[in-house]
Amino acid sequence: MKKWVLGIASICLFVTTPSFSQSYPDRSIKLIVPYTPGGGTDTVARMMAEKINSDLKWTILVDNKPGGGGNIGMELVAKSKPDGYTIGMGQTSNLAINPALISKMPFDAVNDLVPIALVAEVPMVLVVPVTSPWKSLGDLVKAAKAKPDFYKQATAGAGTVGHIGGEMLASKAGYVVSYIPYKGASPAITDLIGGQTDFMFATPQSVLGMIAGGKLRALAVTSANRIPMLAKIPTVSEEGYKGFEAIDWKVLVAPSGTPQEIIKKINDAAQKALKNPALIAKLYEEASSPMYGDPAAVLKYIRAEQREWDAAVKASGIKLD
Repeated sequence: MKKWVLGIASICLFVTTPSFSQSYPDRSIKLIVPYTPGGGTDTVARMMAEKINSDLKWTILVDNKPGGGGNIGMELVAKSKPDGYTIGMGQTSNLAINPALISKMPFDAVNDLVPIALVAEVPMVLVVPVTSPWKSLGDLVKAAKAKPDFYKQATAGAGTVGHIGGEMLASKAGYVVSYIPYKGASPAITDLIGGQTDFMFATPQSVLGMIAGGKLRALAVTSANRIPMLAKIPTVSEEGYKGFEAIDWKVLVAPSGTPQEIIKKINDAAQKALKNPALIAKLYEEASSPMYGDPAAVLKYIRAEQREWDAAVKASGIKLD
């Protein structure tokens, strides 16, 4: 009789005790951003975290870990405990470009990380200091051809979309410049304005204020079509390099092995935030467009992007090591 009662109690305990995924999150979540504060990835990450925290009463804390073209921060995510309490804001460079550029990556972008939710996509803006004599992309190309390896292109990091986009354009246009990598957009833009470098492909979030404030001049955008907030600025394709496009996307990722139930919970939270009109408006103000998809669709998208950037990098002949 006692054994029967004990068995019933055990069954009741099994049925009524909530699973780990059901109680998730019961503490703060660390969101690692692999770049410095103030750049495009950081801005989008903070907007997302703020909205999810407000809507769901979660506590997502942004933790900036810059360096290595985003590899330092993503390695920390990849090697974290797969419990949903450490996630990362990955993007094109560290998940799709770097694996094609660097033979000895500190993590495996395919096997060590699992995509959670697509967040946003954004083109790059080619900018120069307002004191620069260049008024168009054509001016830049002409000057760079006249003085090979003389001019300096700032980048938010080696292997970023801005870096590789610049390499691809240089290959198409037939010029050679020096590439100066920084640990994020903010220090790169500071030096660009100060005249230590000559031009940069940057995210709109990081330079729109400087353009409006008369410190930077936009020469071109890397999207297929012009963007509303810089409607007078032509695309690179319009400037004579047909089909040229370089887009930076952001995606929430977690360490491989994170329970699918938790992946879905975070995806649901992100989807809800990205459908909020106020957040959509903020993204559009900074030339970003929200992206959607369930975990399976996100995984399919990222794998396709990894293959496409791998092909683009190999075709360009660029290698970092």
